[in-house]
Amino acid sequence: MTTKAYVVGVGMTKFEKPETRDWQYWDMVKEAGTAALADAGVPYARVEQAAVGYCFQASTAGQRAVYELGLSGIPVYNLNNNCATGSTALMTARQFVEGGIADCVLAVGFEKMSRGALGGGSGAGDFKTSPVARHYGIMAAAHGFEASPPTAQIFGNAAREHMERYGTTEVQLAAVGAKNHQHSENNPNAQFQDVYTVDEILAAKTVHRPLTKLQCSPTSDGAAAALVVSERFVDAHGLRDRAVEIAGQAMTTDTEESFASGSCIDAVGRPMSRTAARQAYERSGLGIEDVDVIELHDCFSINELLTYEALGMCEEGASGKLVESGATTYGGRWVVNPSGGLISKGHPLGATGLAQAAELVWQLRGEAGARQVAGARVGLAHNIGLGGAAVVTLLRRA
Repeated sequence: MTTKAYVVGVGMTKFEKPETRDWQYWDMVKEAGTAALADAGVPYARVEQAAVGYCFQASTAGQRAVYELGLSGIPVYNLNNNCATGSTALMTARQFVEGGIADCVLAVGFEKMSRGALGGGSGAGDFKTSPVARHYGIMAAAHGFEASPPTAQIFGNAAREHMERYGTTEVQLAAVGAKNHQHSENNPNAQFQDVYTVDEILAAKTVHRPLTKLQCSPTSDGAAAALVVSERFVDAHGLRDRAVEIAGQAMTTDTEESFASGSCIDAVGRPMSRTAARQAYERSGLGIEDVDVIELHDCFSINELLTYEALGMCEEGASGKLVESGATTYGGRWVVNPSGGLISKGHPLGATGLAQAAELVWQLRGEAGARQVAGARVGLAHNIGLGGAAVVTLLRRA
C-alpha cells in the first residue's frame, strides 16, 4: 500500500555565474537545505534519508554537503543523471515516502561549475568515450560535426530540422528567449534579470545556427532542496497549509524511437518527454488542460518548443506558432517558466530539477511575488538530460 507524498519545504540559492562568489558546494547546500527545512518548520533531526544529486563532484560529495546540515548518520544517496539529476533526487525521495520506507526525506541538488560551454556531456571528457556518443553519432551522420559546443550543436541541429520540417522561424525561436528573459526580471534568484527584445536576441552572438547566446542556458553555480514527507507526517506536524502534493511523476529513458529516425529532434529527447508526460498524466488523473503553470527544461530555446509538443500543449510542429501567440506567458493559457527558465535563471545541472520544483511550490502556495501566476492550482515540471532521462512531475496544492 502506498501513501501520498507531499513537498512541505523548498529552498534554493541564487544561481550565480561560476567563480563569481567565493563558496564551496557544501556552502550552497547548507544555504538551500537550511531554507527548505525552515520553510517547512522541520528540524534536520527529523530527516530520515537524503537524496543528493550532482554531476561534477566525486563520489560521496553528497555526504560532505549534507554534513553541513547535521551529522545524524542517515543514509545519503549520491545521484548523477546528467541534467535531469535534480528531478531524479526528487523522484527518489518521493519513492521512499510513497513506498513507506521513510516519512521525511530531503532531496538536494547542487553544482559548482566552470565557466564556458559544456562539452559532449556533463564532465564526460573525450567525445569519443562519452556516454552520449551514440546521440552525437546520430547528429554527425545527419549534419556532420562542426567546431561549436557539442550540446549547442545537437540542439541547434534539432532546431534546423524543426525549421525545415514545420516552417518554424528564427523569430519564433528567439521569442522563447525573449519571454524567459522577461520573466526573470522578477526573480531575485535568477542568474540574469536582463530583459531583451526578439531583435536583440537575434542579433546576439551565434553559438550554433540558429541559436544565439541569449537562447542558450549558461553554466551556473547553485543549489536547491525540497523536503518530501508522507501524509501521516503532514497531519502529525500540522503542515497542511504548507503541503503541495506530488500528484504524479514519471521518468523515462531512451527507447528505439530516440535513434531509429536519425533525427536530432528525437535524439535530444522529444520521445522521452512525450512518454514521461503521458505516464505522469495517467498516474495523476490530470491532463495538460488542468495545468496552470509550467517549469520546463529550456536548455536551448528549441527544447522549449519541442517540449510544448511533447506535453500535448499543441500539435507536432505547431510550437513556434504557440509561443508567438502569447499562449505561454502571463495572460495566455499557461505561464511557462515564470522563473526565467534555464536560459535566464541559470542551469547548475544537479540543482535545476529541484529549483523547478521550488518555483512551482511557491506558485501553488501563492508566494511567488511579482511573478505570481494568478489562481495557480496545478503545476508541471519537466527536466531532461541527454544520455538520457526525462522526468515529468505534476504538483497540486493540497
